[in-house]
Amino acid sequence: MVWEALGSVLVGLVIALAATHWLPGRFPARVLTLATGPAAALLGAFLAHSILGPGHAVHTLLAAAALGAAMLSLLVRPRGRLVRGVAERSLSGV
Repeated sequence: MVWEALGSVLVGLVIALAATHWLPGRFPARVLTLATGPAAALLGAFLAHSILGPGHAVHTLLAAAALGAAMLSLLVRPRGRLVRGVAERSLSGV
C-alpha cells in the first residue's frame, strides 16, 4: 500500500508537470497545479485500492493517473478572453 501511495503521488506530479509544460498559460497558478495533481492521484489510488483490494497495483496506478488528469482538467482556463457582449446579446434575443 505504501508503494502504491508513493507511486500515485509520483504519477500525479508527473502529470501536473507535463500539464504546466504543455499548457503554460492556461492554469491559474503553477503551485496550485503542482499540488492538485498529486493530491488527486492519491485520492484516485485510495479509491481504487478500496474498491479493488490489495494486489492490483497496476490498476490502482491507472486509476490514480485518470483521476489526477481529470482533476487537473478542471483547472484549465479558456484559451482566449471571454466576450461578455455575446452572451448578453443572445439572452436579449437580438
